[in-house]
Amino acid sequence: MLRKKVYLDPPKILVLGFGLIIVIGAFLLTLPASTANGQGLPVLNALFTATSATCVTGLVVVDTGTTFTMFGQITILCMIQVGGLGFMTFATFFAFLVGKRISLKERILLQESLNNLSMEGIVRLTRRILIFTAVIELVGAVLLSIRFSFDMPIGKAIYYGIFHSISNFNNAGFDLMGEFHSLTSYVDDPTVTLTVSALIILGGIGFIVMNELFEYRVSKRLSLHTKIVLMTSTVLVVVGTVGIFLLEYSNSLTLKPLSFLGKILGSLFQSVTARTAGANTLNIADLTQSSLLLIVLLMFVGASPGSTGGGIKTTTFTTLIGAVWSQIRGKEDVIFYRQRIEYETIYKALTVTFSGLFLVMLMTLILTISEHGQDFLAIVFEVTSAFATVGLSMGLTPELSPVGKALIIFTMFAGRVGPLTIAYAVTIRRKPDAFRYPKGKITIG
Repeated sequence: MLRKKVYLDPPKILVLGFGLIIVIGAFLLTLPASTANGQGLPVLNALFTATSATCVTGLVVVDTGTTFTMFGQITILCMIQVGGLGFMTFATFFAFLVGKRISLKERILLQESLNNLSMEGIVRLTRRILIFTAVIELVGAVLLSIRFSFDMPIGKAIYYGIFHSISNFNNAGFDLMGEFHSLTSYVDDPTVTLTVSALIILGGIGFIVMNELFEYRVSKRLSLHTKIVLMTSTVLVVVGTVGIFLLEYSNSLTLKPLSFLGKILGSLFQSVTARTAGANTLNIADLTQSSLLLIVLLMFVGASPGSTGGGIKTTTFTTLIGAVWSQIRGKEDVIFYRQRIEYETIYKALTVTFSGLFLVMLMTLILTISEHGQDFLAIVFEVTSAFATVGLSMGLTPELSPVGKALIIFTMFAGRVGPLTIAYAVTIRRKPDAFRYPKGKITIG
């Protein structure tokens, strides 16, 4: 009797691939060698940490710097690197090492994994991604190691420099500073603040954009995608920086005690890190409610397609803004830089935004029940941070109940893989409609 062949399309493979990495990572973190107390993490905490690392989120139920041994920390770092670049990118890297030819199916998976519009040149792009990553993380590690060497032994400084460079380029936000302090002791330090901000921004703009900027010296042209990503990213960073600066200027718990330069650096870093990084130089719980709401909005938008970050993505946000503006002006088409956005793209942007908003609202509703007594804003902040794979928290993460941890685990996974990808993965193989129904009219507004 012949067995029916199981068809695994790219969404299913991506979901299963990320799931497998999380399971392996969680198992390693339960080993006695992973924790300083020699007992390993409890299963649920290990699963939470592995999901947070693989989905490059940064939410933690235990302190990374004091809980884990070097073996545990390196395990987390490996999950961050694989999760940030995508397991297909790493599979391709090993194929390069052994001289294996990349098959058509693997190229399709790479295209899906990198969210690239075309399969043309996908292997060359993957090779460049690996080179970009190695160079950027190396430069970041050197700069941070030099700065940390003034505060700690040189060996420890180098290790910290490497860890924090990889963690922040991949927009993960894990840190080794201890006691959940993140980078708060460097709030007014230009070297650490600007280096880490640069790592976060480079990791968040997306490898497609990075590759186009690299080729610009020859091509002298940028695609519409790259123009929108650069424009939107710049506007969001500036708006976030100015907003946090004004809202926190007189807050004695955050910016008020700092010098003018320190205020600017603190505002800039919190604006940048809200774009899915997770490290922080100001205590998030001390921010005003206005700043927290602003950060929630920035987190929900997130980084850009094909990057190490999450959120609904900058291009999705800008497409919807363009659609609304076109409707207000009575225009039929959405135009950016003298180019028309296709209706299919607008529908997809609307679907991504609605599915993300629905997930955040649903998880928030359930958490208000499971985490009864917790501050509502803290729950909204936590859920949005998990969905957008940011990692910022008002301090709720370590206090989550087992049910709360399980919900945040699912939210982090859905945010990294994408709600639509999960939906495609669990549905039957999609087929085009055989016919179309007649048009109907309804009133809107």
